Amino acid sequence: MDSQSPNHPPANNLVPLTLTIRRIVYLSHIIDPAIPLWPGDPSVALETVAELDKEGYYLRRFSLGEHSATHMNAPNSFYPEGMSIDKYPAESLIAQAVVIDIRKQAASNTDYALTLADVLAWEQQYGQIPPKSVVLLFTGWQSKWSNQEAFFNQDASGGMHFPGFGSEATQFLLKERQIAGIGIDTHGVDSGQDTTFAINRLVLEQPRIVLENLTNLDQLPAIGTILVIGVLRLLGGSGSPVAVLALLP
Repeated sequence: MDSQSPNHPPANNLVPLTLTIRRIVYLSHIIDPAIPLWPGDPSVALETVAELDKEGYYLRRFSLGEHSATHMNAPNSFYPEGMSIDKYPAESLIAQAVVIDIRKQAASNTDYALTLADVLAWEQQYGQIPPKSVVLLFTGWQSKWSNQEAFFNQDASGGMHFPGFGSEATQFLLKERQIAGIGIDTHGVDSGQDTTFAINRLVLEQPRIVLENLTNLDQLPAIGTILVIGVLRLLGGSGSPVAVLALLP
């Protein structure tokens, strides 16, 4: 795939203008009425409004929350003057990605939060995280998607238990590595025990990327993936279900 043009100068970003793509992987779950939904979120509805044998064509309407299914959060989710989902520049929705695998830690501690030591250990093995990268956290939670009880892992008092990003690691990634955003295969970049959405607030204080409910992270290399994020440009939207594609070199 070659995006160079003799009539246009190269774009000022870190994504190679010429890509050799070996494989393309969906990182988004299929949307259906049975997907795990955050407590209080609207249900997913799919309604037929036109049928082939009656109207001559098939058409459905659908509805779901802006933060349901595989989705991206926007700054106005948490900041009154924050940017809405329709304002993200097109070029910001194509980005390189790195994958940090914490399945082993999450298997023994469902409340595990990514640490700075985890990040530095990853860099020791793969090299420094490039600026403008989206850091994807592979917790293994994608395998629980078809079981809402296991996916949210609520205790007797309703508290949720799933892994996420830790504050120190996230601040390091934002300030020292200048990342473009973060993503995860759970329903929140904040661990289930954090009811303040501290990591979301930290990342979305600037118009960066937050992706939640990703899947197929096991098919990605630790480094080298290019993400293509397809948002619904909902006017004033606090987020959007997204079709995320991983381009594998």
